[in-house]
Amino acid sequence: MEIKIWSDVRCPFCYIGKKKFEDALEKFPQKEGVKVTWKSFQLDPNLKTDASTSTLDYFVKTKGVSAEQARQMLGGAANMAREAGLDFKLEETVPANSFMAHRLIQLAKSKGLGNEIEEVLFKVHFTEAKNIDDVAVLVDAATSIGMDAEEVKKTLESDDFAYEVKQDEMEARNIGVRGVPFFVFNDKYAVSGAQPSEAFLQTLEKAWEEFQPKSDLEISQGDSCDIDGSCN
Repeated sequence: MEIKIWSDVRCPFCYIGKKKFEDALEKFPQKEGVKVTWKSFQLDPNLKTDASTSTLDYFVKTKGVSAEQARQMLGGAANMAREAGLDFKLEETVPANSFMAHRLIQLAKSKGLGNEIEEVLFKVHFTEAKNIDDVAVLVDAATSIGMDAEEVKKTLESDDFAYEVKQDEMEARNIGVRGVPFFVFNDKYAVSGAQPSEAFLQTLEKAWEEFQPKSDLEISQGDSCDIDGSCN
């Protein structure tokens, strides 16, 4: 059974949602039969990366709020992260365009490392407060999960996997995705947002029940002819 997850590594609720989903998956008895596929969904594609500032200052500038108000806005997500066992440095994160990171995710997916690259990029952005629009940072992230540095660098310095990113985003639009994280279970059920682990577990169980082939039919016998031509 496949679970598709539309996500952006700039989205704090996507990381929180990932953790809550994984907690549910650990409790799911049939977890070995679940395939997770990560899908690209870029937030604020027109964002210009500015490594000289912080997300706190960016909020003050773009939202027209005070520094204290910005801290309160970021604090809610940080508290949710702590409850999920994550350590966010939201005020210090770099306002960075995520398109290049999405292309790296697509490369990693082609090598069966989609979940691994998602995890490390979330950590790089939210815990280490590094610039996810920097080639050197992304190469380091990729090599930490066993990817080849030269291949990653060559890919990021080209337009490779841009098409795959756009295709994921088009698929999201076609099914009505307007925000992330967005989880689709077996192309039938969806969970939107960083919901409690219990919600993910319930949806896993429901989707699995319908995904599994029906058990043997209960047959009421009557007169018939069998495959060998014998009739009774």
